[in-house]
Amino acid sequence: MNQKRIFFCILFLGIFLLSIPWLSAAQKKQVDVIKINDMITPAIADFISRSIEQATKNRAECLIIQMDTPGGLDTSMRDIIKDIMNADIPIVVYVAPSGARAASAGVFITLAADIAAMAPGTNIGAAHPVAVGGGRIDRKMTEKVVSDTVAYIKSIAEKKGRNAEWAEEAVRYSVSVTETEALKLNLIDLIAKDLNDLLEKIDGKTVEKPRGMIKLATKGLKTNFLKMGFRGRFLAVLSNPNIAYILMMIGLVGLYFELSTPGAVFPGVIGGICLILALFAFRMLPINYAGVILILLAVIFFIAEIKVISYGLLTMGGLVSLALGSIMLFESPIPALRASLSVIIPTVMVTAAFFIFAMSMAIRAQMAKPATGSEGLIGEIGVARTRFDPEGKVFVHGEFWNAYSDGTIEEGEKIRVSKTDGLKLKVEKLK
Repeated sequence: MNQKRIFFCILFLGIFLLSIPWLSAAQKKQVDVIKINDMITPAIADFISRSIEQATKNRAECLIIQMDTPGGLDTSMRDIIKDIMNADIPIVVYVAPSGARAASAGVFITLAADIAAMAPGTNIGAAHPVAVGGGRIDRKMTEKVVSDTVAYIKSIAEKKGRNAEWAEEAVRYSVSVTETEALKLNLIDLIAKDLNDLLEKIDGKTVEKPRGMIKLATKGLKTNFLKMGFRGRFLAVLSNPNIAYILMMIGLVGLYFELSTPGAVFPGVIGGICLILALFAFRMLPINYAGVILILLAVIFFIAEIKVISYGLLTMGGLVSLALGSIMLFESPIPALRASLSVIIPTVMVTAAFFIFAMSMAIRAQMAKPATGSEGLIGEIGVARTRFDPEGKVFVHGEFWNAYSDGTIEEGEKIRVSKTDGLKLKVEKLK
């Protein structure tokens, strides 16, 4: 009996000792980190949302958003802020590395963080709303937009216990401050030189989340970097104004080629796909629809040049319309939300060259002498097979024809076809 008890005690002790590494591994936590070095777009908002979900599943102690952004779209910014405020785990926004900035939409996101931090040599501010997406807004509408934006940023600052007065100034007057000034003004919680320093400084801090108060224990934890998936990378590529512009031009050229030469199929398929992708990208970008109309007008001018002889006026109008439309297509004071001139100029030149080549070939085909049928015989050289006085037979283009002439032509003499009259040819002696 005693031997059995000893055996079971040893067995229990062995199982317990073997399970210790597994228990410690299960209890070991981590800090998830993502890096945002781009405009705030729907692709970035989707990436942050998915990262918060993944960090929650990973039971991460917190999610650190290392950010360097010039700003971005208001709708995407608001989506990100809602995700941050309703996340089950603490969200830390870290403006880094040195030289980074949190401008425009980045200010809102930083203030909305559970813990806001900046690296040395960074700045935050300039959150005045700008008109994007197709034109200027009048003074009254501008005041409404600014008032709405001010109310939004003040509510965020007050919710997180930050400086609401400065937040209002950042929107109304586009003020910007360094990391040391931001700390003094109670805009951020701390300054950290790197991620390791950040983890040490946020250790022990308590944040309020929907499920209650959470005390962070981040000192010594490993960092797990989350990467953007294929879907996010694809959306990020599409949200690039240069890519969207090139896709639109390829789509227009492909559809033009398909309409001018029906049955080619391939150009129409490629053109249709590129246009659909471009239209999808335009939903994520500040589009000026006057630019879109000018580009479409340019295509209409190019097509009309084939039908109407304008001696190049329609072509010149199309080129001017194409260039102006390309420059006006994206309207934003933020350079990253506009197509680059280094992309626009070569694309306009290549597209214009294609249209000019296509039109010249079409016009040349229209003006060329017919090569088939009775009309194709005019100007052909043949031989008289009988004497003409005034009618006879000729051999032209590998065929025998009945013909007539205004003068006498002897058999064997060379002739030229000057006119077709039904199934008869009018010929003349070749001089």
